[in-house]
Amino acid sequence: MKIGPIDIDRPLALAPMEDVTDLPFRLICKELGADLLYTEFASSEALIRDAAKTLKKIQVADAERPVAVQIFGGVEESMEGAAAVAEAAGPDFIDINCGCWVKKVALREAGAGLLRDLPKFEGIVRSVIRGTTLPVTVKTRLGWDQESIVIEDAARMLEQCGVQALALHCRTRDQAHRGEAQWHWLEKVKKAISIPLIGNGDVNTPEDAKRMLETGCDGVMIGRGAIANPWIFRETKHFLDTGEHMEPPSLEEKLDCCVRHLHLSVEHKGEPKGVVEFRKYYAGYLKGQPNVSKLRAEIMTMMELEPVLARLEKYREEIAATVAV
Repeated sequence: MKIGPIDIDRPLALAPMEDVTDLPFRLICKELGADLLYTEFASSEALIRDAAKTLKKIQVADAERPVAVQIFGGVEESMEGAAAVAEAAGPDFIDINCGCWVKKVALREAGAGLLRDLPKFEGIVRSVIRGTTLPVTVKTRLGWDQESIVIEDAARMLEQCGVQALALHCRTRDQAHRGEAQWHWLEKVKKAISIPLIGNGDVNTPEDAKRMLETGCDGVMIGRGAIANPWIFRETKHFLDTGEHMEPPSLEEKLDCCVRHLHLSVEHKGEPKGVVEFRKYYAGYLKGQPNVSKLRAEIMTMMELEPVLARLEKYREEIAATVAV
């Protein structure tokens, strides 16, 4: 599958997720096998106004390449300017968020709101292509609701504009994350276009990824399934190559990864922000582990790195002592 100079066979992509796919989490997923990474989405209006918080969100690192900066907005001039700002951050390609379902985005004619007006959708896409020399891709949904699924027409339009790949979340805007993703649309869209198609929605296991690839799409994008299990990329690659399952990560490996991720969070955001914002990841790293409720209750109140590290090490020793007995 090619996006400009990027050429990866059956890539596994980490879906862009607001307040989740920051740089530290992307680096962890890259180390565990993710092939394509995307920043959290960045507002075009904030980017053209040099908003510090938004500029921080689009920082990328060489260790995570290939990586895209994802932008959103509903004004052509702003999106064109934002594309140039995004390119200056040094990504490998620019992605346009045309699938966000939340009201503050979709009801302002951005994100999935563009699916209600394909001419406006086209204008937004062309404005981004004008604003950058990098390859441009799009992530979108099937349509606004079940009665207005326009993805085949939208996909053809995107290819005609010069978009180099399409990631499709197989739900409508009004579904949000509810119900089942409608994977049968992947086969239909793949027949309608010649650019690469990346499937997204309800990929939680290696078997899910294999079945999605069997629809004919060129790659698989994993979102919520990676939050609690970033090892899904490594496990999926092994399954696709061998047809066999890997051993799940041990408690030791989970704790090691948790500590590394926490260090990256503090390096990127400082204290206490890096410690506080990391709290959302504890549930995934510690899920199903013995005697974990007390541990979580304690570390969720901590504001500094060293006390958290000390408590995690104490937990490691407690579990080791239990096993030894």
